[in-house]
Amino acid sequence: MVAVLSALLLVSAPGEAGGGKVRTGTLATASAPSPALGEAIAYTVYLPYGYASGTGRHPVLYLLHGRGDTMNAWTRVKDSLDRMIQTKQIPPVIAVMPDAPWSDRGSWYTDSRYTGSDLPGRPVETALTRDLVRHVDATYRTAPIREARLVGGYSMGGAGALRFALAHQDLFGAAAVLSPAVYTPLPPSDSSSRDYGAFGEGGQKFSDDVYRALSYPALLPALDPDLPVRLFVAVGDDEYANPDPADARHDLDFESAALYNAARRSPAVTAQLRVLDGGHDWSVWTPAFEQAMADLGPGLSVTPPAGLPAPLHGTQAADWAGGVAAHADGSSTVGFAAGGPVAGQPHAGRLDAVLTRTGQNGWTRQFGTAADERLYGVAALPDGGVLAAGYTKGDLDGRHAGNTTDDAFVARLDATGTIRWITQFGAPGTADRVYGLAAAPDGGAYVAGYTKGSLDGRNAGDKDALLARLAPDGTLSWVRQYGGAGEDKAYGVAADDTHVYLAGSATAALPAALPGTDSPGGLDGWLAAYSPGGERGWAAMTGGSGDDRLDAVAITTSGLAVAAGASEGDLLAVAYTGTGTRRWSSSLATPGADEGAAVAPLPGGEVLVAGYTRGRVGVAAGGADVLTARFDARGRRLAAAQYGTARDDAVDPFSEPNLYAAVTPSGHVAVTGVTYGTPEGGQALGGGDVFLSTVDPATGLPVTPAR
Repeated sequence: MVAVLSALLLVSAPGEAGGGKVRTGTLATASAPSPALGEAIAYTVYLPYGYASGTGRHPVLYLLHGRGDTMNAWTRVKDSLDRMIQTKQIPPVIAVMPDAPWSDRGSWYTDSRYTGSDLPGRPVETALTRDLVRHVDATYRTAPIREARLVGGYSMGGAGALRFALAHQDLFGAAAVLSPAVYTPLPPSDSSSRDYGAFGEGGQKFSDDVYRALSYPALLPALDPDLPVRLFVAVGDDEYANPDPADARHDLDFESAALYNAARRSPAVTAQLRVLDGGHDWSVWTPAFEQAMADLGPGLSVTPPAGLPAPLHGTQAADWAGGVAAHADGSSTVGFAAGGPVAGQPHAGRLDAVLTRTGQNGWTRQFGTAADERLYGVAALPDGGVLAAGYTKGDLDGRHAGNTTDDAFVARLDATGTIRWITQFGAPGTADRVYGLAAAPDGGAYVAGYTKGSLDGRNAGDKDALLARLAPDGTLSWVRQYGGAGEDKAYGVAADDTHVYLAGSATAALPAALPGTDSPGGLDGWLAAYSPGGERGWAAMTGGSGDDRLDAVAITTSGLAVAAGASEGDLLAVAYTGTGTRRWSSSLATPGADEGAAVAPLPGGEVLVAGYTRGRVGVAAGGADVLTARFDARGRRLAAAQYGTARDDAVDPFSEPNLYAAVTPSGHVAVTGVTYGTPEGGQALGGGDVFLSTVDPATGLPVTPAR
């Protein structure tokens, strides 16, 4: 596979790209003043085609040469840069190739402590990471942010690139580490890293303690996960094999694999490893550089990622998002499951249900049992109150003594946060869960989920999808089960005066599904229509040969039912009329996983789908980001964006989306979800917290902190 990738990258002849003439960049030499060194740093700079006549800013590559080489070594990648920029594999970048003549060209890019008279050490690391970077940002149209900088190197330069990326997270967001001369715990006795004073101290050219302090095993544990580093490690399979069996561990292919396996275990690092055919030379480094740039280059950005607004909701324990409601007065009610006390409220035990009202007359209400309670939906009521739904493993309503299995529940609170009623229901001794909630036009509720029992006739399989109607006073009006021989779940529900729509997943064909929509294989998504009285009208299945599901559904201003979820790893949105005709289907795909988890109806029949992505539709923040995608009334995607923290947002550790959305009176969209990172201008509480953001549908990004 490596050889195929390399061949694809090198298929164009010199001077051509995709059959056309290559637009070439320029190479020039220059120098940067260095107060640290007391002399200038010579460097070669690559400027992309059109730089002289342009006005835009560019990301910067800092490319470090190997021991004994000069800044001219990296100029051979000019053709690769020209071609990859023209074919839009990478953005137009500036490449800076510093010369490192110090310590007889064996500086290892460190601040040497060696004071011997033959090759006195120099502060090379400080000179390049401080003086050179400042000069480049002041001289060229760059962006002085870490997301716009990549450091790369081969051999000794690979060791330097690794150190720069790990020791200077504030400067570099990515590193291309090629055949790195890194050795753990110490270099072999014949390594030239012992000969030039780079790791020396005083009159001693090499110090074990200095080497250990500067090497990556000492750096990895101290990394800040809020400043994520992307590493691309590559090495040849024909590297020098040390003849001493005791030093075989130090062969660079072995050391590169060890580096990769150590780095990928750090919460601050995402890493890739490639082993190419070749040795310690440019037959490996040229294709490895191209593969590194194909992987890391698209993530370079002159714009910083959009973050999550502070403050977060939750506790120091594990917390989970549970829904959001937008009220006519501009306030919101965010729901979540909390692992501890919130705002001075008593903690009943394990996970409690919590509702927090924002705004001038805000309040917090926490309720639960000694067992777990999870919220999976919050809905606004016309009188300013809210409905909340989820499941409990205890006796939440005081009428289910001794209960130890999952039961569904719905609660109604008034505008002051007072609980008016709680209704708990389920089949005794089996699991019943609610995953979706919609307010009924009369002030009652519809809830969706699953049951393993028999609440409406005999259970058809492992789990049946569940739809239930509750009256405004909390009375359970009716329950419907829907399922086939497999495992069936409902995740979303939406209702108006004439229709109730249910969305979910199934592992086998469902009864009475529309012709042509039978289960194509794997896990499949489905959408079903019911009347307000509980009669099923139609059902349609959707998906491919892989796993698919529909997580949420909403009714647009033009009367369509739009459901969103995932199809084979891509975000999927589908729209149906009230009679079961599919009006449109759209998807959003990145190289990573993408999934829609909430649908917010906008004016003119448009929708904003919110979910998560592990890919890139804008500027990636790190891990999984919140994803927003806006579709018009015909299903055409108008915009897409992402925002988040350096860690996972909107998805839990089990890869399940945990995010909700509601349209506000101002036309914005309130989005809430789980986060494992740190918000902008605030702090993480710990264990997984809950964010609340206000998104502008025009951009798909947060506008101001939602409070």
